[in-house]
Amino acid sequence: MHGTAAVPTTDAAPTSPESPAYGSDFLQLGAGDVPLGGKAAWLARRLRQAIADGQLTVGSRLPPTRVLAAELRVSRGVITEAYRRLAEDGHVEGRRRGGTVVVAAPPLAQVRPRATGPFRSPTPAAPDRTVTGAQNLFAGEPEADVFDTLRATDARIDFTPGLPDLTTFPRAAWLRAERAVLTDLSSENLGYGDPRGAPQLRRAVTTWLATIRGIRVEPDEVLVVAGTAQALTLLHPVLRDDGIDSVAVEDPGSLGTRQHLQNGNLATPPVPVDHSGVRVDALRATGARAALLTPAHQFPTGVVTSGERRRELLRWAQDGGLIMEDDYDAEHRYDRPPVPALRALLTDQVCYMGSVSKLLAPALRIGWVVPPPRYRAPLTDAKRFTDLGNAVLPQLVLARLMESGDLERHLHLLRRRHRRRRDAMIDALAEHLPGAVVHGAAAGLHLTVTYAPEVPDTELAAAALARGVKCQPLSWHRQIPGNPGLVLGYAATPPGTITEGVAALGEALRELS
Repeated sequence: MHGTAAVPTTDAAPTSPESPAYGSDFLQLGAGDVPLGGKAAWLARRLRQAIADGQLTVGSRLPPTRVLAAELRVSRGVITEAYRRLAEDGHVEGRRRGGTVVVAAPPLAQVRPRATGPFRSPTPAAPDRTVTGAQNLFAGEPEADVFDTLRATDARIDFTPGLPDLTTFPRAAWLRAERAVLTDLSSENLGYGDPRGAPQLRRAVTTWLATIRGIRVEPDEVLVVAGTAQALTLLHPVLRDDGIDSVAVEDPGSLGTRQHLQNGNLATPPVPVDHSGVRVDALRATGARAALLTPAHQFPTGVVTSGERRRELLRWAQDGGLIMEDDYDAEHRYDRPPVPALRALLTDQVCYMGSVSKLLAPALRIGWVVPPPRYRAPLTDAKRFTDLGNAVLPQLVLARLMESGDLERHLHLLRRRHRRRRDAMIDALAEHLPGAVVHGAAAGLHLTVTYAPEVPDTELAAAALARGVKCQPLSWHRQIPGNPGLVLGYAATPPGTITEGVAALGEALRELS
């Protein structure tokens, strides 16, 4: 649906009694409201606000560029540029003679203005409960529900890591695939399916893994699960039955993953990460028989495990260690060649996990596990007794997207959009946090920044949230003390909003320093 950000000419779209009012009645805009500078940015912001709060509903059509330009007494290029920005953000789409149509609404919190003024709400940057609760949220050790609490906290700008650009979800391709699946679906497919997952999806996943990640497996080796979170939950009893009660984790490393392991009563000894990846000497020193790693794009530092370090890891695994490989966002790379998964190099000692949460949407709850042969049967039993298998219809639709090439085309679209947003964040950090060091820019959906240790990162994250900017302190993802920093997701945020949010971070850091 959002296959291109280009804005075709909209002049061919005629007005009609059913069309939205154009010209001076359109959103009550007038020439006197246009600022002296930044006209395109002002108009894009005003339209984005109108889409978010429902004044412009999905399916409504924007005025022709020449009509609105004449009414606002600006050049037609101003209107075209504003429309282009909205198309780039995935909110509108050009439809030739159908004009420019609203196709997706941003969350209202992302466009809420900071101050009063023409066409700006007097609402403060963040509700009082956000300001007063910020210190509490970031005080002390993070609780198990800290991500839920932060997700529910209002903010103008959300830099939560791990979120893809959900406005680009391929709705049209999904609907086509769904219609095709329902047309061809036999009655038998509506019954209880294979707890390992629909055979069609397992076949499609094997092709996807071979093409994108260099992993060659058979469909019977794949188990479809409800994301990596469920994969870890299913693994808890399987690991304990194998005599494993401790899973070493990277440090810094994902707090959420650590919480999932601890919820299964598994110890999580930390292993330091350096510029080459996890330190295998420190891994051996923990005595743990298993390690959960993100070797293709380490979370949160973005380090790619080096060739020498990979060889050390494989030797550790061949000595009896189990590598749990979380390939959470390896498809999203920009400035480096693909790195093969560890599972492509070693079969018996690697349990590979992936999902479409960072590629399509977390709401789909579809992922896969490729376990070592000895874990295949117990994991299948665990899945069977947990839920009898994932819902079949979404699996069949996803399989159709994979087989048709639509999923790979969507990935290429995301790479272009995410690269532009990454570049916008890097530029903004250079301007507003000039002393900060940026980590992990070559791939993924987030950046990590570290800075001089005078200001604790929890205090900086709290001050940022009080300004309406949501992010995660790096210390949340540490068990071993280290330099303070922030983990900043950029994929779900338009470039202009990224710049505004990073500017607020810079203001907060200067005030606290």
